[in-house]
Amino acid sequence: MPTLLVPGVLRTDSGGAARLDVVADGSLRAVLDEVAQRWPRLERRVRDESGTLRRYVNIYVDGEDCRRSGGLETPVPATAEIQVLPSVAGG
Repeated sequence: MPTLLVPGVLRTDSGGAARLDVVADGSLRAVLDEVAQRWPRLERRVRDESGTLRRYVNIYVDGEDCRRSGGLETPVPATAEIQVLPSVAGG
């Protein structure tokens, strides 16, 4: 089953968990749909109201940036590791 890695800044939205095992695989959309059901606060930080990935959140599936490999249709194998990284701004 795929594993979603949650950074410290988003862990309050995942019940404090750093790693979430999800049943869904096949596509990133399917994984995020499951996240929406099980951890809705986390999903709202990742996708906007229309279901699109938020601009300042980067998601990697097995180290590959999903924006370069299909967006929400990025393939997610059953053994995938999905990393969510919110962009950090500042100067």
